[in-house]
Amino acid sequence: MIHVITHIERPPNDLIDQFRGIGTATVHEASGRKGAAASAIKPITTGVKLCGPAFTVQCHPGDNLMLHKAIERAQPGDILVTSVGEYYEAGYWGALMATSAIARKLGGLAIDGCIRDSAEIIRMGFPIFCRGFCIKGTTKTVLGLINHPILFGGVWVHPGDLILGDDDGIVVVERLKCEEVLERSLKRIEAEKIKSEKLKTGVSSVELNQLEKVFEFLGMVEK
Repeated sequence: MIHVITHIERPPNDLIDQFRGIGTATVHEASGRKGAAASAIKPITTGVKLCGPAFTVQCHPGDNLMLHKAIERAQPGDILVTSVGEYYEAGYWGALMATSAIARKLGGLAIDGCIRDSAEIIRMGFPIFCRGFCIKGTTKTVLGLINHPILFGGVWVHPGDLILGDDDGIVVVERLKCEEVLERSLKRIEAEKIKSEKLKTGVSSVELNQLEKVFEFLGMVEK
């Protein structure tokens, strides 16, 4: 069995850059409401963002050995998307690992688990999304997998998929659908600008979204 797959396909950098600044909610809607990771996975502080290709990591519960290998093998800009087998009572990532990741110009960490040294990492400015914080340490004795498909926050992530994160959460865009989703996202942004201008005139959202028929169909009684 190959534990570490070193070569993966990534979206072109210019395509990734076009997603920067687009909100995750917009991209989620443009993806057909697909790819939203569990809402419990949040940025370690407000304003943190992720935008880059997934470099997937499967750790054994309570062990972070494969994260150390991932830091070594990942390319600049990669997001370490990590599953820990739903064992959250451990801090799989700390300040020293963040120091190494910054030096190697990684794009961030998205972990369906907990980290520690959170205050120091926030000061360092390394972008992390996680389940929370835990002071308990981990072992470094069990092999896992790198760049295999993983289940992350209820979403299947393949190496090279686009990972977007902001204050609202994380959305995963399949690598081969990035161009299509980008086009739909940009169209959605323009449509919402038009709606915003109409709402500023005082038009109700019920009228704008033509919800009268929905209320009528549902039998709403208003008195």
